[in-house]
Amino acid sequence: MGHPRKPRKKYDTPPHPWNAERIKEENRLLTKYGLKNKKEIWKAETMIRRYRRDARHLLGLPEEQTRKEREQLLGHLKRMGILSDDAKLEDVLNLTIEDVLKRRLQTMVYEKGLARTIRQARQMIVHGHIALDGGKVNAPGYLVKKGEEDKIGFYPLSPMIGQVESKAEDTE
Repeated sequence: MGHPRKPRKKYDTPPHPWNAERIKEENRLLTKYGLKNKKEIWKAETMIRRYRRDARHLLGLPEEQTRKEREQLLGHLKRMGILSDDAKLEDVLNLTIEDVLKRRLQTMVYEKGLARTIRQARQMIVHGHIALDGGKVNAPGYLVKKGEEDKIGFYPLSPMIGQVESKAEDTE
């Protein structure tokens, strides 16, 4: 069972640590999404791997036997915003790491224009300037659900609100 203060790893390390192509791809993702370390990539990779494994298992069984499980898997991925609303079970096999990395709070804050750079978005989240539905969230790796996208904003007591408003007035 393990110790309650030491949770299980949420990622699997690469099978071969010195693969040049994999390292180049990981470095590209690190810079594009402003990640802290490769462990964050491995977490997303492991998540995708598990979704694909479940989908392959469900595709191998008769449909009437696994109808409920198929709906649950697809429903979960649609609520998370990883799949589109009209996706089928076969689409789960085409998921990439970037599909998960695009759903991180850090990426969403940058894409919404609340931060100038992806690194600044990470810093604003960690320092407590970003709120999700009025509540402070300080985890840049938080996966934003589809219904929460519009609820991302500045924390009401954050001093960043005044800075952003004054800069917006200066540009006008």
